[in-house]
Amino acid sequence: MGFLRDALKQKLQEVTAGVGDLLNQNDNASSADNNQGGDDEVPETSYPHQYGANRFGSFAPESSGDVKWYVDGASYFWAVSIALEQAKESIYILDWWLSPELYLRRPPAKNEQYRLDRMLRNAAERGVKVHIIVYKEVEQALTLNSQHTRKHLEGLHKNIQVFRHPDHIPRGRDVLADLRSKMQMGTFSLAKLPQNTLTALYGTKDDVTLFWAHHEKLCVVDRKLAFMGGLDMCFGRWDTNSHPIADAHPSNLDDIIFPGQDYNNARVYDFEDVSNWENNKLDRTKSSRMGWSDISISLQGHIVDNLVDHFIDRWAFIWNEKYKEKDPGKYALISANAPQQEQIRDRGYGDNRGRGYGDNPPYPDFGEFETPFHLRQHARRFLGDTDDEDHDHRRSSERPRRSMKVQVVRSCSQWSGGHDTEKSIANAYIEIITNAKHFIYIENQFFITATCDAQKPVGNKIGKAIVDRIVRAHRAGEKFVIFVMMPAVPAFAGDLKSDGALGTRAIMEFQYFSINRGGNSIIESLIREGVQNPADYIRFYNLRNYDRINTSAAMAQAAKDAGVSYEGARRDYDDKFERDIDDGRSRGQYESSRGGYEGGRGYEGERGYGGDRGYDGGRGYEGGRGGYDNGRGYEGGRGGYDDGRGGYGGGYGRERDEYNVQGGYGGRYEGGRGDDRYGGRGDDRYGGRPSSGYGGGRRDDEYRPSSRYEGSQGGGRQHSQYERYQEAASKIKDNTWDTISSCYMLNGPDLHSVPWNGSPESEIDAFVCEELYIHSKVLIADDRVVICGSANLNDRSQEGDHDSEIAVIIQDKNRVESSMNGRPYRASAFASSLRRFLFRKHLGLIPDQRWDAYNNNWTPVNQVTVNEYDWGSHADQLVEDPLSDDFLALWYKTAKANTKIFRKVFHAVPDDTVRTWEDYDRFFSEKFILPGTDAKAAEEGYKKGKVDYGHVVKDEFPGGVEEVKEWLGRVRGTLVEMPLDFLIDVDDLAKEGLSFNNLTNKLYT
Repeated sequence: MGFLRDALKQKLQEVTAGVGDLLNQNDNASSADNNQGGDDEVPETSYPHQYGANRFGSFAPESSGDVKWYVDGASYFWAVSIALEQAKESIYILDWWLSPELYLRRPPAKNEQYRLDRMLRNAAERGVKVHIIVYKEVEQALTLNSQHTRKHLEGLHKNIQVFRHPDHIPRGRDVLADLRSKMQMGTFSLAKLPQNTLTALYGTKDDVTLFWAHHEKLCVVDRKLAFMGGLDMCFGRWDTNSHPIADAHPSNLDDIIFPGQDYNNARVYDFEDVSNWENNKLDRTKSSRMGWSDISISLQGHIVDNLVDHFIDRWAFIWNEKYKEKDPGKYALISANAPQQEQIRDRGYGDNRGRGYGDNPPYPDFGEFETPFHLRQHARRFLGDTDDEDHDHRRSSERPRRSMKVQVVRSCSQWSGGHDTEKSIANAYIEIITNAKHFIYIENQFFITATCDAQKPVGNKIGKAIVDRIVRAHRAGEKFVIFVMMPAVPAFAGDLKSDGALGTRAIMEFQYFSINRGGNSIIESLIREGVQNPADYIRFYNLRNYDRINTSAAMAQAAKDAGVSYEGARRDYDDKFERDIDDGRSRGQYESSRGGYEGGRGYEGERGYGGDRGYDGGRGYEGGRGGYDNGRGYEGGRGGYDDGRGGYGGGYGRERDEYNVQGGYGGRYEGGRGDDRYGGRGDDRYGGRPSSGYGGGRRDDEYRPSSRYEGSQGGGRQHSQYERYQEAASKIKDNTWDTISSCYMLNGPDLHSVPWNGSPESEIDAFVCEELYIHSKVLIADDRVVICGSANLNDRSQEGDHDSEIAVIIQDKNRVESSMNGRPYRASAFASSLRRFLFRKHLGLIPDQRWDAYNNNWTPVNQVTVNEYDWGSHADQLVEDPLSDDFLALWYKTAKANTKIFRKVFHAVPDDTVRTWEDYDRFFSEKFILPGTDAKAAEEGYKKGKVDYGHVVKDEFPGGVEEVKEWLGRVRGTLVEMPLDFLIDVDDLAKEGLSFNNLTNKLYT
């Protein structure tokens, strides 16, 4: 770990005796630096803790490094794939769920070598040691199948090792046996289980019921490059900034972007039987997927040391608790020394075996298992090994700029890591909110918090910090705004009124009690404190989007000519790309493709598929009718909200030629405005022929099906359903787009211009809508500080002794000239660019993002250090000042307009007009047939004018599909208002059902 073990042992007493002085010196020095740095720093705060006086009570001191952000999965997983491809010594992964069959690049047909299990196997064959820790789930409650993850990956190569934790050792095995005999996975509600049954199901350790999960998302490559944030490497997470929710490709199955169970809508069906990943019962010709909005980062520099420490410590804890005795000799500890000395497999354990450390104990012998991180960190400084050249050579491929202050914080306890409870994430949230001066932006999967002790069982007091900060601003007459983004509905399947949705309603009720109901919520507390209009200070928002499934005439014609259904051929496609990992083809593709990223930016080796970034010969978004011409966006035409024509009066569009691929996000971070380039499609301009189309592209010869395909129904059989359909489809001309998600993005096409090959009736039936699921775990304050990690805003993540979590606090000292509330302001480049990009994305002020349109922002931080961003572009100027009246009007009006449109066209719930269950029936239940409805009931529903869930209620549109387009053509971005009045007149959403089992309060908060 960068210091001599023997030297440390010799000086241990001296270091221990003087560690208090060292800590005080460090804090004093940091305070001095903070004073020099101005008001951008979060004030130093020390908490009593076993690890010493580190800020926020973290196990880790403040550190330094470079950090790069990724919004949504396409860019993040591409960057991860580069790092895995270049790994030389070690890969460490912590995940709540890991799907070995996840494709890190899309489409799968052209990226078989970038499936996760193949990448890990190839790394292991190069001699890389792969260590993975995943959460061991309760099988009756979750469908993660971590056993499949372990068996599948460990079966690939001896260099891959997988730990699962915790073991749910049940009490009352007779109760558990009865439970398992009566219930199938995912078919019951935890809220209805008796307390003793629930305890038996989850098991106990040290009298603690193991409700909790390892929830971290972390990947460290060669101990010098780290990835973390909200994204697990699992099904359902990969997505683009445009969030297409349709993925039917009648002209070419090889254009499929979301294979198998990766095409998922958790509001319709939960994941099931994930070891057979191609088993997806969601019919993609009828149901949309659910988009996934998320944020992650990559890091390099000294901060990675702390992340490595965290992983090694967790590995040692689990090994000592479980695998030392369960599988003696199979697994070993990870050494704290250099990676090449990292692990000795199948050897004796020497004198240290009794302590469980093997030949190379990970830490000095302090007489106890617990790892003294703070001593080790300060001892390294004491021995002068913090900034030496050798350390940097081992830890980083390039000297970090050290312009960012970065600190690791976490939630950790005895059950999860063998340590006393640490809740430094919660401490950081509260301190940063308390000290914010201008605004706070929160984007999180959950929002469950308390303003006082009366809100038990909720314990975290982030809500109190929010109330106190707003009250302070109100009394001082300050302009202060908090934006909260969260999902409209938790991602659990089922009609909200059904018995199966009791747990979903419980979470929603806890969230509403945190926001505006129950007597002690944030809004109610503010009103009691004299804040008569809390909406001046805090507002809540969701995301929602629409698309159109390509069920045009070409699908029926190809199916008829081939003699197979589209879905049958699609399932055969899924099986084709889930063939045995050792088939040889993917290995050959992998070997031939490597090198494209060796040495810096080198994209040229893998630029496109036949000369460009798109599909060779594909049809593009232009569709022969206008594409993105005239810079529509917000400028006029159909973009406005005032009367459907006039926009907001300011002209928000950008001409398409301002966005080209050469610049990425230009201007970098040197404080200048750069140019107006986004990093787009070059000559394609996100809409032109011949290579940017979403559908109908002819196949490259390289991917044309062979005459014999070992399909899912027998090896070597000729003419699989996939082949037969592909052959028939290749003879049919169809100009229908496979997704229209570009229409609500910047300079998107007029919806009326998008071609459809079929009847107007079939087109209106093809429009679909779903909530865009927010899974991010981010807080941004004042455009100067960012919290990013795995922690939700609820007790499970924040209390420390519940779920295990990890996050980082990021303060970038690189400044950009900005404005705040109409005044000049120096913002942090990292925080400001991330916040502005998120605002623009939600407002539809970024161009459509292709899944293969990689640029510098899709690379790890060790290749291109900073995010490229178009500082000073017209769209950027619209979101530059989060407190300006013009921006707030844009934000509020966009959310309001989008909400009204989705209410009108799709009867989307939740909705503010639905205040009772009777309203719910009239507005929703009487309009839709839910997936899973039996055929007879569905047929009766169709006769009554019902439509499939998520589709247009077409009886309400006498003008037909053109009227629908008039409405949907006004949608901009995905921002909608959170319906705070949804079911507000219902006395009890869930508590009556939950009273049967008080333990579920802990599960749902």
